[in-house]
Order: sequence, then structure tokens, then C-alpha cells
Amino acid sequence: MKTLFMRLAVGAAFLAAAVSAQAGETLDRVMEKKAMVVATNSGWPPQSYLDDNNEMVGFDIDVSREIAKRLGVEVSFDTPDWQTLTGGRWQGRYDLGVGSVTPTKARAQVIDFVGIYYYSPYVYVVHKDSEAKSVNDLNGKVIGVETATTSEDFINRRLEIDAPGLPPVEYKLEPGEVRTFADSMLPFDDLRLGAGVRLDAVIAPEQTAMNAIKNGYPVKILEGEYAFREPLVVIAEKVDPEWTAKVGGIIEEMKKDGTLGQLTTKWYGKDYSAD
Repeated sequence: MKTLFMRLAVGAAFLAAAVSAQAGETLDRVMEKKAMVVATNSGWPPQSYLDDNNEMVGFDIDVSREIAKRLGVEVSFDTPDWQTLTGGRWQGRYDLGVGSVTPTKARAQVIDFVGIYYYSPYVYVVHKDSEAKSVNDLNGKVIGVETATTSEDFINRRLEIDAPGLPPVEYKLEPGEVRTFADSMLPFDDLRLGAGVRLDAVIAPEQTAMNAIKNGYPVKILEGEYAFREPLVVIAEKVDPEWTAKVGGIIEEMKKDGTLGQLTTKWYGKDYSAD
């Protein structure tokens, strides 16, 4: 019996040591190196994209730099595909994900939601010459969405946002066909060809749609017809609760002191940070 208790005690000690070693894994790595790697997108203006100087710019980039500044570390960026960014199991390749990720029940199983840093209304976008006036006019039509995103989940009626206090998602549209695209701007490239030429409408974040209009795309947003309003979160690998809490606290500070409001206004023209 004594031997059994000794074995259990030794096993518990090893387990506690392993948990302790893992608890600050990311936080320790970032603070020791004085540098963090952020996973994000390279082709999603104005969230994050490469400018004419081949440098990363955008709202998510500014948010990442502010988080790094408050941590007292340098920041660099990596641009994995969307499934990798949101799929977790990063194995230390990235320290944080700042890519306007929606918290869903499926993603909660594989990544940590560090904190909500802004909200994005999704809108219906049509060609400027489209005769569509409401969502009902889009029933049976060809709808374009970016693949592996909440817009695809929404159009396929399987969107499950994992955030408290949000009203349930309403599904009003019955598409005739759904076409998916690997990049956020590719459906707009098809829509700009004309109403019904390749697409009848695109479902996308209001910010992305407004940026397309700003850049000369002949499209318009159906007024008063939000598809849904989604919270966006910074994400982390499920290995270090101390790191998640540390960055989560910084995001709360940025929200309270108005930094996130200023950044959303800078890039989107309005404050999308309010809860």
C-alpha cells in the first residue's frame, strides 16, 4: 500500500510539473524572445493586406502592433491559409491569430478565444445595376461567398456563433446556387462583371463591401438588410491559459481607452468596437 501511495505521489508530481511547464509556454517564449509571430491574412483589405511596398497594413495589422507595443515586444506576421489559421494545433509556429475570426462552437474545440475586439455586420452586395431591392429578390439566385468563412456557414444555414448575448441568426434567403471563392475579393471580381453574369449577389462583411465600393467596384449594399452581426476575436493556441488571459486583458484595455474605436474608425469609417 505504501508503495502504491508513493507511486501515486510521484505521478502527481510529474503531472503537476508538466502542467506548470505548459501553463506559461507561449507567454514565456514571447517574453524571452521579446518578439511574437501573428498569423493573419495577406489579401483581405482593409483588414490586412500587402500594400504597394509589399508591407503588411490594415486594421488587423494595427491591432497586432498595438498588442505587441503593450507587451513590449516586436511583432512579425505569417499568412497561413484560413483553415490553418483557425484550426489550432499551431505547434508554436504562431503566438497569436489576428485575422477577424468569428467565434463558433466548432472553433472553440480547437482554439482559444482571447477576446472580442470588434463586431462586423454582414451585408448583401449586388451589382449597381441590379434590380434587387430586398433579400426576397435574391431567392433562387446565384450567391457568392468566401469559402471556410461564416458567410459560407450562413448561406448553408449552419452558422453557430459562440458568444453570449447575441440574438439567434435568422435565415431569410433561399439561394438557387452557392459559389465559393478562396479569397475575400474574388466574389466581388465576379460580381463586378454585371448583374447575373456570374453572380447575383455576394454576402460579405460590411467593411469589405465598403472597401470594394471605395476602390471603384460597381456594386452596392442592400440597405437595411444585414444578414447577421458577428463578433470577431483574437485567437490563440490551446496550450497556455496565462497567455490567453494576458492578451485578453490588453484587448479589454484597448477597448476601454478608445484605441479599438479609433482603429475601426480609421480603417472602416465608423466605430465597430462597441459591445
